Amino acid sequence: MTIPRRSWRGAGALVAAAVVGLTGGVISAGPAAAHTPTWAVTCSEVTVDLKNYSPNVPNTVTVTVDGKDLLPTKEFGREFSTKLTLPEHSGPVTVRLDVKDASEGGKHSFKDEKSVEACEEEPTPTPTPTEPTPTEPTPSETPGTQTPEPSTTPSGEPSESTPAVPAPSPSSPDLAETGSSSATPVIGGAALAVLLAGGGILWAVRKRRTTQS
Repeated sequence: MTIPRRSWRGAGALVAAAVVGLTGGVISAGPAAAHTPTWAVTCSEVTVDLKNYSPNVPNTVTVTVDGKDLLPTKEFGREFSTKLTLPEHSGPVTVRLDVKDASEGGKHSFKDEKSVEACEEEPTPTPTPTEPTPTEPTPSETPGTQTPEPSTTPSGEPSESTPAVPAPSPSSPDLAETGSSSATPVIGGAALAVLLAGGGILWAVRKRRTTQS
C-alpha cells in the first residue's frame, strides 16, 4: 500500500510540534523549580538559600521564631543565603520563612514553617574519684609535757584498791636499834678507863698485902 506524501509531511509536523512542546515545557519548568527556596532548621540554627530570582526587583525574605523577628524583612536580588542562630529555648519553637517574589505576578513567593525541639543537654561527665594522699598523723601533744590530771580520790583518804597500812600497836615492845650511835666512841673510852682504873686498884692491893706479910 502506498502512503501519500502529504500524510508523511503531516505526521512529521505533528511530531516536531510535540518535541518542541515538550522541550519548552521542560525549559519553562526548570526555572520554576529552581525558585523553590532551600532552608533547614536545627535546634540551634536556621539556614536559608534562595536562588534564580528576578534581579533588579525588591524581593524580600523574613524569618520569625514564635512570631518574633529572627531576620527582619530584608530585600535581595537574584540570590540570597544566610545562616541564623536560634535563641536559647527549653521547649519546642516554630520557625517561619516568608519569601516574596517582586516580579510581575509574584508566582515564586513562598511561605513555610517548621517546629523544632530544644537541643538535648550533654550529660555532665562524672568526675573520677582520686585516692587521697596518705599523710602522717601529727601528734596532738609533745611527749613529756602532758600535765597529769589530779586524782579524784583525796590524798588524805586511802584508795579503795590499796589496803591501809596498820598502825603499830602501843603495847608492842620497841625494836632494838641495829645502827651504830654517835655515842659509841665515848662509851668505849669510858669502859677502857674503868678497866685501867680497876687494874691499878687490883695491883695496889696485891702489893700492899705483900708488904704486910
